[in-house]
Amino acid sequence: MSRSKEELAQITQLGSQTTQYICDYNPKLLERFSNQHPENDYMVMLNCPEFTTLCPKTGQPDFAEIRIAYIPDQYLVESKSLKLYLFSFRNHGDFHEDCCNIIRKDLTALLEPRYLEVMGIFVPRGGISIYPFANYAKPGCGYENYAKSRLFAAIDRREWK
Repeated sequence: MSRSKEELAQITQLGSQTTQYICDYNPKLLERFSNQHPENDYMVMLNCPEFTTLCPKTGQPDFAEIRIAYIPDQYLVESKSLKLYLFSFRNHGDFHEDCCNIIRKDLTALLEPRYLEVMGIFVPRGGISIYPFANYAKPGCGYENYAKSRLFAAIDRREWK
């Protein structure tokens, strides 16, 4: 199965020789393409080890690794657009928990996935590490109980650093 020219024309960031790095939060940077295997349940895992944002109170930089995993339905996120979207948080002032929930909500709106989770592993500041976890399960897809179990399993995560 190859992609049609019409579908590929909707992917504007990938292959662009004029990439612009937007430093202010912008969900419109996200792009999607159709899933050619919607009959399969499979997991897509994405990792951004160099996420940065700003503290909304002090303006000091916060650094994190953002881990995203999802089971697609009809759409997949285009990875360069995701990179540019995550980069757009660079001058955005929000708390760690807000960032992970915003990312989860934006990706859910874009992809309408069967299941999606976002975990932030933020570098400690002031001697405290914060690891927010937000997830979503599409109603009726059979992942609602899994989402709930993953949410509560976050308490016992071994991947904490």
